[in-house]
Order: sequence, then structure tokens, then C-alpha cells
Amino acid sequence: MGITSAIVLYVVIWFLTFFVVLPVRIQTQGDLGRIVPGTQAGSPEHHHLKKKAWITTGIAAVLWAVCAYVILSGMISVRDIDMFNRMGPPSAG
Repeated sequence: MGITSAIVLYVVIWFLTFFVVLPVRIQTQGDLGRIVPGTQAGSPEHHHLKKKAWITTGIAAVLWAVCAYVILSGMISVRDIDMFNRMGPPSAG
């Protein structure tokens, strides 16, 4: 895995993790009973984005390390996920 693919893998994992962490412990305007006229009751009142970004960074770093280890160790290769056998037989070498 090259440096570019490692960075792309981390960014993809970070954003996927961020979208999972984003709705956790959110306080909406409807929950607090202070709905601003013209907005939805489900609009966030306190979102804590900075804290969630730091949590996401830590979780994504751990997940990235596991994925990088699996890729670099050769536990799973591209041939392992070739369901339709389009890559042909592996070369002897």
C-alpha cells in the first residue's frame, strides 16, 4: 500500500466513522422545548462537532491501523475477493 492509498483509506474511514458518530447524543430543539420559528423541531441545538471530530479521529486511527495491518500482512488480497474469477489463476512466482 502506497502513501496515497493509505491517506485515501484513512479519509474514507474517517468520514464513514464521522457519519456514524454524528447523531450520537445530539440534543434537538424539540428535546429542549425551544423551537426557533421557521426551523424543524429535530434541528440540533447542541451538536458538539469539535468533540465528535476528535472522537472520530481516534476511532478512525484504530480502524485504519487494523485495515492497514490486514492489507500489508497479506491476510486478505484482491484475489480473495474476486467472486467471479475474473483475475484468472494466480501466477507461480
